[in-house]
Amino acid sequence: MKKIVLLILLMQVFGLVGQNQGSISGKIIDAKTRESIPYVNVLVYGTSIGVASDENGKFSISNIPLGYNKLQVSFVGYETLISDEYLVTKDNAPFVTVELQENATNLDEVEVKASLFKESIESPLSLQSLGVAEIERNPGGNRDVLKVIQSFPGVASNPGFRNDIIIRGGATSENKFYLDGIEVPIINHFQTQGATGGPVGIMNADLIRKVDFYSSAFPANRGNTLSSVIEFTQKRGNPTALNTRATLGTSDAGVTLDGPLGKNTTFMFSARQSYLQLLFKLIKLPFLPTYNDFQLNVKSQLSKNSELSIIGLGAIDNFELNESVNDGETDAETIKRNKVILNTVPVNSQWNYTIGASYKYFGDDVTHLFVLSRNELKNKAVKYFMNKEVSPNLLLDYNSKEIETKFRYESNFNTANGYKFNLGTNIEKASYLNNTYRKVANAQGVFEDEFNSEIDFFKYGLFGQISKEYLNNKLGVSFGFRLDGIDYNNEMKNLLNQFSPRLSLSYKLNDKLSFNSSVGRYYQLPSYTVLGFKNNAGEFVNKKGLKYIQSNHFVSGLSFKPNAGSKVTFEGFYKTYRDYPFSVRNQISLANLGADFGVVGNEEVVSNSKGRTYGFELLAQKKSYNGLYGIASYTFVRSEFKNALGNYIPSTWDNRHLITITAGKKLKKNWEVGSKFRLVGGRPFTPYDKDASSLKSNYDISNSGILDYANLNGERLATYTQLDVRVDKTWFLKKAAINLYLDIQNIYASSSKQRAFLLPIEDENGRVSDPNDNSRYLLEEVESSSGRVLPRIGVIVDF
Repeated sequence: MKKIVLLILLMQVFGLVGQNQGSISGKIIDAKTRESIPYVNVLVYGTSIGVASDENGKFSISNIPLGYNKLQVSFVGYETLISDEYLVTKDNAPFVTVELQENATNLDEVEVKASLFKESIESPLSLQSLGVAEIERNPGGNRDVLKVIQSFPGVASNPGFRNDIIIRGGATSENKFYLDGIEVPIINHFQTQGATGGPVGIMNADLIRKVDFYSSAFPANRGNTLSSVIEFTQKRGNPTALNTRATLGTSDAGVTLDGPLGKNTTFMFSARQSYLQLLFKLIKLPFLPTYNDFQLNVKSQLSKNSELSIIGLGAIDNFELNESVNDGETDAETIKRNKVILNTVPVNSQWNYTIGASYKYFGDDVTHLFVLSRNELKNKAVKYFMNKEVSPNLLLDYNSKEIETKFRYESNFNTANGYKFNLGTNIEKASYLNNTYRKVANAQGVFEDEFNSEIDFFKYGLFGQISKEYLNNKLGVSFGFRLDGIDYNNEMKNLLNQFSPRLSLSYKLNDKLSFNSSVGRYYQLPSYTVLGFKNNAGEFVNKKGLKYIQSNHFVSGLSFKPNAGSKVTFEGFYKTYRDYPFSVRNQISLANLGADFGVVGNEEVVSNSKGRTYGFELLAQKKSYNGLYGIASYTFVRSEFKNALGNYIPSTWDNRHLITITAGKKLKKNWEVGSKFRLVGGRPFTPYDKDASSLKSNYDISNSGILDYANLNGERLATYTQLDVRVDKTWFLKKAAINLYLDIQNIYASSSKQRAFLLPIEDENGRVSDPNDNSRYLLEEVESSSGRVLPRIGVIVDF
């Protein structure tokens, strides 16, 4: 502690040295012609500091306050633009390329209206955005981009440490992620295969410029999703000098480099390594995870009219058991909880990567986009009874691989009468391999599965969107469609069976208030674990009758924007589902799965499950101005799927009430404080079938309680609340900027009770048999809860 205090004092002294101002330079170009625009007004947003660009469209602004800044750019005949945020330090002057859109309706004067919120005719509602400062300083987020998204309306999260993204009552498998326009299927370390959740995000916030989040009204060029599209835009490397950022946190350490590779090419590269295994062993947890990740982007201006973007993202994850965790432990309840985890959790390893290139050519009247990418996931898991590694004790030996190679082409153009077109096609070659041996138990008994699966797929699609504004730009109309297919079976081969139309409308009631609405039909392919499953006879049993999952969205709402940095929205939504995969063995919809580690969908299913979600959202957001920012949202949501009897019952994601309030304030001397409050309504859960669980033949396979699927989601957890707090202090030195932060998650130690563990009573001889029935164990429930104070201290150094 003395060393930390001394460090802070030294920084305070050094912080007095030098001027507290920096600079930004850049150039202004026409977004369509790519020509430079001279004599453009460029201001630091929220100040009177600014300049005009020179005859070559270049500008340089000095005397800028240190920290994150935006630019406001305006010129006659163009739409006024407020840029993304850029970090200004004494030693780092960002270079910004600003693209201005011509304002065809007002060519004779400067259009001074602008907004800090992303607006789109194609997606006039259900669209939210976050900037780099909001991502990095989000309380409780630990600089994890996916945790930051939990501040948005309609987004539920599980108590604890997982990054499950649950959108408007949809399953965690219903989300798609894009990085600089390239799809990234694996977004979390230790990701649940067949879904998208996991404990820690792979994406490094140091490389992210902004995040755009769609919860409906998806653009037609984004397919194969039912609940959300999340777009990450990366920063561009510094074109003039090499910069370095070093980060040291409670769970990992990393380094990020960015700079020029040539006259018109920049790069950014990051690498992170965790030391959770050492930390978890020190605090005596029963599992020991480690992860490493890598991220790259290269951006090159090949010519005035063409640019190339290359991305890379990868991770290596290993998960071991701490079998000595109970050595020296005296608390009986802790020992029991540790035993359950040790006896149920497999040893797991994953690695994955995504690489891709995006080439854009700006023609006279059309923009061409070519995207090529490849991604791969390898997932291995092994489990032995009581962790004794001998052949008769083998319960699980799982080894699978998913490989995808994708190509997408898009053409964007505007007509003379104001129509905006986006047309394109996509093709994809995929391979799936799965070697499985497992023993599983449910209320019907014990099952043993063993199969080797190898299958290739060819996927294809067409899409288009047309948009136009009418009535002096008061009415915006956009119609889009998709046609998708895969050569898996006759039903799914036919593009017309997956015709996906969508329509969006927006009407401005006045300068501040608008009414927005959208309706659409969306399709998603079942996971590869479903497509590639074989039964014990070696048959791809799911080929017969499997269909794309279908969801219809109906969304309407009002948006009120009193000024450029504030908005209040109200939206109501109704979603229907059909043809969701339904488990033959367990007689439940797979829509209820995905909140745990492991694999979803590696079983026989039929495409007959139906569901619905509905509710409303209220959002009030204030973008940073004069140091104050905040976002508050309330969501009421119901999520229901039909059970085996054909009756609607609450799904696993039926949280009902969601409240999130996030606020922050920039103080003097580069201090910043923030807090985030979350209320998550208790989600349903399925109780145990204690009669089936007590059978030795069942319990020795599952090593946990057998769920009573006849009473699916028949009980409900309590409502959970959590308060996170973050404090930042930044020192801007002559050659470096140092940010020291304290991020405390769940500061008042709110505890959320989970479904209890069910385990056999033990004595000195081991598990105790039922004296009335020797084929059964005597079982007891052990309380399970999540929710502890998680303080994190970190330092970020830019130089």
